[in-house]
Parts: sequence; structure tokens; C-alpha cells
Amino acid sequence: MKKRIAVYPGSFDPVTFGHLDIIDRAAKIFDHLIVSVFVHSSKKHMFSVEERAEMLKAALKGKKNVTVDCFEGLLVDYVKKKKTCVVIRGLRAISDLEYEFQIAAINRTLYPDIETVFFMPRQRYTYLSSSVVRDIAHFKGDVSKLVPPHVAKAIAARKG
Repeated sequence: MKKRIAVYPGSFDPVTFGHLDIIDRAAKIFDHLIVSVFVHSSKKHMFSVEERAEMLKAALKGKKNVTVDCFEGLLVDYVKKKKTCVVIRGLRAISDLEYEFQIAAINRTLYPDIETVFFMPRQRYTYLSSSVVRDIAHFKGDVSKLVPPHVAKAIAARKG
């Protein structure tokens, strides 16, 4: 039987409880989930790709069917390299839908076999995004209810 492998790409800058919610739920459906931190050259990041990957690995420790990876370039090329055709994306609000629909459509144009599976986070995470966490951190606000403890510590150290 063929393994069902999916890729969950994102900047994860920083990883939030919303991301972890989607990872937990996707990992129950797929045999193997690759959570991949991508380099987004037009964004200013709080943490390096390596730091983000390490934070994800720490948050996902013990999850047997989840691995963390990094990539730069086109998502479709990365997905092909990983020998899958399934991409996981999160939809927090209707405002995400237009952007995500556009990306899914262009990915399918570039790679007709690709399928994008959308996950809605639990209701308590629908407002949560990495940019919200960064904004709160910028003003030295408490992010401890939004991110894992080790991530909150890294944010506090960064903004020190």
C-alpha cells in the first residue's frame, strides 16, 4: 500500500498553537507529514530558517510521522522532490480564501497532479497568525498563550 505523504509549507515565523493544531490534525490523516519551513525572500523574518526549523522540531518532538525540513524555491518542485502531490494549507478566515485559492490554482497550473487540502483551525485559533505574534512581541506583549513555551522564551530573548 502506498504511503500517504503530505507537505505543510509555511514560514512559521514563529510557529504558533494554530500551526500546531493543523499539524496534529493533518498527522492523523496522513501516514507522513513533512512540515517544511520555506525561505520567503520578500519577508523580513524574526528568526532564521534554521531557528524556525529547530523551534518546530522541539514543538513536534515525539510525533513519529512528522518530520521538519526546509526549502527554497517553487513549492511544486519541492513537492515533486518529496514524491508526493498533497499540500496542506490553513484557512483561518474568509480573507485567507482568495489568496490560498490563487496559490492552489497556480500550483495546479505548474503541476497538474498537485492537490491542496485546506484545514480550518479550531475556533480558538482563527484569529492567530505569526504576524499577530510578531506585532504583540514588538510591543513587549505577552505571547505565552499563543506559542509554545520555548518559542515564547526565544521571542523574549530576541526582543529583550
